[in-house]
Amino acid sequence: MFSRQITRIFNHSIALKRPYCSDPGRIEKTVNSVTLLGRVGADPQKRGNDAHPVVTFSLATHSNYRYESGDWMQKTDWHRVVIFKPALRDAVMNYLRKGQRAMISGKITYGEITDQEGKQRPTTSIIADDVIFLQNQSQ
Repeated sequence: MFSRQITRIFNHSIALKRPYCSDPGRIEKTVNSVTLLGRVGADPQKRGNDAHPVVTFSLATHSNYRYESGDWMQKTDWHRVVIFKPALRDAVMNYLRKGQRAMISGKITYGEITDQEGKQRPTTSIIADDVIFLQNQSQ
């Protein structure tokens, strides 16, 4: 039943040639939420300028797969984490280090960057709202 409603809404939107949410006074709720737990790939770096500073670092997460032969394989994904919040930027710069485990909460964003050769490249980043610093058991 739900899929029929979605199809009906979609077809109705196409017939009207405008978005489904056509009432300007109505705000539609959406969700863009990401939570990652992994290891920091390199010490955080401060970028931008004094007026608009930003802190970035990479975070590695992995998935384990088992082949039919019984062998295990680990696939690592690298995530670019970006921090704009002033207090969180300072805490990350002061306390987060390469190899440390961290839990990141935020939202995913897509964009383009220009490389040294002047070519546009697509990029995916996690804009962090919160970073939880985890200690290794050996520390």
